[in-house]
Amino acid sequence: MTHQLVDVSDTKKQLSIEIPVEVIDTHIERVTRSYSKSARIPGFRRGKVPATVVKQRFKEQILQEVARELVPRAIDDALKELGVEPVDSPDVQDFAINEGKPLTFTAAFETVPAFDPGDLTTIVVRRPPSVPQEGAVDAALQQLRERAGRVEPVEGRPVADGDTAILDIERTDPGGASEKHEAVAVTLGASGSPPGFDANLIGLPTGAEKTFAVHFPEDYSVPTMANTNVTYHVVVKEIRQRVLPPLDDELAKDLGDFESLAALRERVEADVQREAELSSHRQVRTDLLKQLSSRVPFELPTSLLEREMDRRVEEFARRLMEQQIDPRQANIDWAEFRETQRAPARDGVSSAIALDEVARREELTVTTEAIDAEVERVASQMSRTPEAVRAQIEKDGGISRIYLGLRREMAVDLVMARANIVTAQPTQPVDHP
Repeated sequence: MTHQLVDVSDTKKQLSIEIPVEVIDTHIERVTRSYSKSARIPGFRRGKVPATVVKQRFKEQILQEVARELVPRAIDDALKELGVEPVDSPDVQDFAINEGKPLTFTAAFETVPAFDPGDLTTIVVRRPPSVPQEGAVDAALQQLRERAGRVEPVEGRPVADGDTAILDIERTDPGGASEKHEAVAVTLGASGSPPGFDANLIGLPTGAEKTFAVHFPEDYSVPTMANTNVTYHVVVKEIRQRVLPPLDDELAKDLGDFESLAALRERVEADVQREAELSSHRQVRTDLLKQLSSRVPFELPTSLLEREMDRRVEEFARRLMEQQIDPRQANIDWAEFRETQRAPARDGVSSAIALDEVARREELTVTTEAIDAEVERVASQMSRTPEAVRAQIEKDGGISRIYLGLRREMAVDLVMARANIVTAQPTQPVDHP
């Protein structure tokens, strides 16, 4: 076998391969003998069909089977010999196979070349102060209070801001098509309602009916609804309000193992401080990876970028399903949404490539114990046994992904240890005379 590698660009390669005629003919004869044993051709006994007849009758099938055997093996052998690792399956082109002739083809693929990520100590990152925002503790306590609230029916007054209205709704789109929904709960002031919808409900008593139009602005988040008018007819079936308990010792005891409101506040203060520290760390990590990704000196492999964009779209669709939203019915232009993921996907792929290069140069390796620990962590989150989770991961070919992810985290730790991380001081309030 002969082969030749052509550098189309830093990342795009084209491999030309020729498999000798004697290898092709030998495999054709072997496959032909296999066909002869089972071929059913009128006028011949099974297993007694001459090879020339089999080749004539099953020529295309025989040649394709020979190709399926030889082409992937030839590509793998050539890549190993050249020391090149594609980022995706090579695309076979200019394919030609015939008896009595060598098999020739080209394989186009992309790869990630080695490069120098530079001196890691020259990376300078500003660490934001790990100080909670003013009022964060009170806001967290208020959230706990709201979660402990109860919903009660309202009597003797109309719908007000913050209420939950139970409505029968008939919706008529600009084309005249209508759809009806019964007993829909609409909380005034919450996100998700059409623009101006809530304002039309304020002041309506139980049993009231109202017809009104809502205009969706040109910059509305759902493109198919932008700059359109939709008519709604609503019937108020019930009004409910959320009643919040007082923020006191009794609420603290109801929320957990707290003797008093002071004890609850102390726990919340600790949680808020920990979140501020995590937020600061995440910001450092984000800025560090952005600087590291800027050191990738070549255009990213298209297949990696497209794959990452697809992954982000799938992840978003999965989050919608977790919220009981059918992605197919979400009125989302998925092609447009996918395109919005190009820039963040580019950053993600660049930083991953840079981390892999750091790991390669620093000879970072992941131990079996580390992989086992990660499997156990995933199993704990899923409330399954480590053995069952490992079996599923191995079935899906996921052990290599775990290894790669852990090695990249090791690379992140190494870069953070060498980078110059400057901790910013909290802004001091200015005393005015």
